[in-house]
Amino acid sequence: MNEQLAVTEDTLYRRGNFNGTFDQVICDALMQELNAPISFSPGFRWGVSVLPGQPITFDEVMTQTAMTYGTVTRNELSGEQIKTILEDVADNLFNTDPYYQQGGDMVRVGGLKYSLDPTEKIGNRISDLELDGQPLDANKNYPVGGWASVAAPLEGKQIWEVVSDYLRDKKVIRDVEPNLPKLKGVENNPGIVL
Repeated sequence: MNEQLAVTEDTLYRRGNFNGTFDQVICDALMQELNAPISFSPGFRWGVSVLPGQPITFDEVMTQTAMTYGTVTRNELSGEQIKTILEDVADNLFNTDPYYQQGGDMVRVGGLKYSLDPTEKIGNRISDLELDGQPLDANKNYPVGGWASVAAPLEGKQIWEVVSDYLRDKKVIRDVEPNLPKLKGVENNPGIVL
């Protein structure tokens, strides 16, 4: 548990509604280790924060990722399927009927840029999907790395193994910029800082 995997020059945390710096490290690890241009990581807000100059130990990785369904997957998803996944998660959070709100946070997304309008209805909340500066093609398949599938038990590497391998390879984590969606329709919301 005390193995020092890397050192961080940034504060690493999982606290944001849409992404955090440790979330981004997890997404980056999935993309690199699975050779996938897009990654999805569940929107949890737990785990310790790691401060600049501190080593990132295996224990810290476990505080961010330890759960009973941590198997990593690499799937080919169409642009339409990717949008549908994002729409479904957004509907769990922003449905106007509180009985349909299932709580939680938005799935963390690596590699893919998008806009989100929480005031829209399902099917219209997610827009402007871009990968490497190009619009996402609804009919094209893209490799997507992810974890925390609630499907039948899967076999394969666990997320803590993938993140640990990534950190060992990087040795130093710096300039982590969370991939955040562009928010629309929230200009007059006093609870949003733009």
